[in-house]
Amino acid sequence: MIIPKIISLGEVLWDLFPDGEQFGGAPANFACHAAILGGDVSMVSAVGDDSHGRSAIRILEGYGINTGLVQVASDATTGTVGVEVDAGGKPTFTIHAESAWDQLAWNDELETQISNADAVYFGTLGQRAKVSRTTITLALKAASNVPRVLDINLRPPFFDATLIRESIKLASILKFSDEELATVCHACGLKSGECPAVQLGQLLEQQRLDLVIMTRGADGVTLATSDGTVEHPGIPTNVVDTVGAGDSFTAAFLLGLLRGDSHADNLRNACTVAAGVCAHAGAVPDRGSIGESQ
Repeated sequence: MIIPKIISLGEVLWDLFPDGEQFGGAPANFACHAAILGGDVSMVSAVGDDSHGRSAIRILEGYGINTGLVQVASDATTGTVGVEVDAGGKPTFTIHAESAWDQLAWNDELETQISNADAVYFGTLGQRAKVSRTTITLALKAASNVPRVLDINLRPPFFDATLIRESIKLASILKFSDEELATVCHACGLKSGECPAVQLGQLLEQQRLDLVIMTRGADGVTLATSDGTVEHPGIPTNVVDTVGAGDSFTAAFLLGLLRGDSHADNLRNACTVAAGVCAHAGAVPDRGSIGESQ
């Protein structure tokens, strides 16, 4: 069986929970889950020359991820985010500015690796700075012939309508949550008040996308395709926290898509994976001593 080569572009950081630190960042979480599920994954990001950066690289490598494209910034620290989780397991984030990932630079090696990829994943938060946004834009243009998954992650104040629109134009697959639907539609000039399935179809057509995916938390997911919509009601689970659930869903969905799974089977499997993540604390499964400070 051919193992797909997947590039994950964007932030690597540490989530600072009330009870301790956890490795995170949507692209990094996605990369870990994609590797666990059988992908040949390369992480493209930047970390600081500090203990957080060294631990992040060690964790990624522990999951079998290629870190050769993770840059080390000598004059910036590895990103950190304050996280609070409410009684329902829903997180809120305080993202610290001027992190190493903002300095992600374009280079010849990145261009070579991108041109050999089978799929590319990126988000909006990793583009908050000019340098990293330029690099991610160049990478997506170099990957124009393969699936390019945009996972919207709207973290105030690090986005605007222009960023959303320009990011969507670089993607072939758009994924976001139901809480982000109104913002995405407004950024694209679509009318409010339509039923969500209609809005997803409008986004698909207007933006010339192959697929649009909207996750609905415990209520499952809606997928818009050129043939109509496909839904899955979600998998019941005992929620501990939801951090990383969307990232695991996207990883499972993309791998299923690359395998050629039917949309119905793919959604069911991806929802099952995400439900498993919700049932434990943290964004990725524990790998024992991986990432412990040295």
